[in-house]
Amino acid sequence: MTPTTDQDRVLIFDTTLRDGEQSPGATMTHEEKLEIAAALDEMGVDIIEAGFPIASEGDFNAVSEIAKNSRNSVICGLSRANFKDIDRNWEAIRHAARPRIHTFIGTSPLHRAIPNLTQDEMADRIHETVTHARNLCDDVQWSPMDATRTEHDYLCRVVEIAIRAGATTINIPDTVGYTAPRESADLIRMLIEKVPGADEVVFSTHCHNDLGMATANSLAAVEAGARQIECTINGLGERAGNTALEEVVMALRVRNDIMPFATNVDTTRIMKLSRRVATVSGFPVQYNKAIVGKNAFLHESGIHQDGVLKNVETFEIMKPADIGLNEDNIVLGKHSGRAALKSKLAALGIDLGQNQLNDVFVRFKDLADRKKEVYEDDLWTLVRDAEDETPDRLELKDLKVICGTGGQSAEMVMLVDGKETRAETSGDGPVDACFNAVKEIFPHQAKLELYQVHAVTQGTDAQATVSVRLNEDGRIVTGQSADTDTVVASVKAYLHALNRLLVRRGKVGEGADTREISYKDVS
Repeated sequence: MTPTTDQDRVLIFDTTLRDGEQSPGATMTHEEKLEIAAALDEMGVDIIEAGFPIASEGDFNAVSEIAKNSRNSVICGLSRANFKDIDRNWEAIRHAARPRIHTFIGTSPLHRAIPNLTQDEMADRIHETVTHARNLCDDVQWSPMDATRTEHDYLCRVVEIAIRAGATTINIPDTVGYTAPRESADLIRMLIEKVPGADEVVFSTHCHNDLGMATANSLAAVEAGARQIECTINGLGERAGNTALEEVVMALRVRNDIMPFATNVDTTRIMKLSRRVATVSGFPVQYNKAIVGKNAFLHESGIHQDGVLKNVETFEIMKPADIGLNEDNIVLGKHSGRAALKSKLAALGIDLGQNQLNDVFVRFKDLADRKKEVYEDDLWTLVRDAEDETPDRLELKDLKVICGTGGQSAEMVMLVDGKETRAETSGDGPVDACFNAVKEIFPHQAKLELYQVHAVTQGTDAQATVSVRLNEDGRIVTGQSADTDTVVASVKAYLHALNRLLVRRGKVGEGADTREISYKDVS
């Protein structure tokens, strides 16, 4: 059921680019942040928390450019409770058509102990910093971090102080995912009833998923009077993640009969954005993830299949098309032409220029020659690889792997800044042997933090997508690649990560490293 326009609006506050990006290894490039922000803006997200401007020059530049480019969404930056943070935040967002300053401080006993502030001292700081933020910007959001573990009397006191100081949105964070639905609702209800001025501001909820209740806690808060939900695409976020945008938006849409609230989100854009965030963050979506998981609309049980064939509503409470999943039955294979590919891509919401289409078509024909049928997920992977603009200063040219009970070895030819270089190495397995060959040709100290393989589609001819995460002195990069040969995909993902690392090594702000790279000539 689609919400009607006369229903209460629930504002969707997306923090994928701030809280989501704080997940270890989920760091995005400057260009990727701008791309995701533009997609969120087009999708109808009400507020985009673009980053933490004081954190780094790169974060400041990204927030500033997102603010300048925004069309519809409020652009928000995060700042701690001090004038320096708030001033830097304002400098980054001030050019947005609709800017917002978000400032916070930890109010629970555990968090008050960190700066060693008394309740009165913290209350004074809240008044000073919220007042300062409001003097800069008309739209100010304030958050008492770890609110769900803050004494209720003190929470009421500081919320009232923030409102009196000029905060227009009061966000109540469940910072460690500690609360439960009934408690979440009771907390919002108590604040609205007890705090003077509560009827003049918007109450927001920000839930983490440590106990798996983030979505339920957010919806309970809305039923109690909150009118803003803070969330991320795919539930990306620290530890177990944040409330997933797709889950709360679709829950409000599907169960509008018992939760009569409307959002401004164009749900048909959900799937495309979910896949893009998974790609740029290097965090694949679990198969059984609600709404956007690979299995979310698949049925294998005979009883389920029979029911769906007779009436799809028997086992499906929403349509795949509602989130942008194509229901078209065109089968793509090696005999398919450019027109069929273009039509299929268009049905998936992928609009490519002619040069990009030509590139994807070449990749598609190559893949179709190696497998019987090309599925939608294969196409998303092909498009992702075609759109990746990371400079290929390290490139795989040829690879031969020998596997047997006597050991594993790899013979590799790589291009390093265009120069052909060879290496022969051994390892504990084929992938280890290949990675050793890469290190032989291009010595580096980056630590392999993640190596993950999953099949894009089904069957023995399926493409394998490999994700590799490297850490070099705190610089974390993720590389991905796909191939029907898992070892080749692994090497390409490893090189993709190293190419990104080369870009980040010489960064000043967001500038690229254009210096010559050193490598061991083993030709």
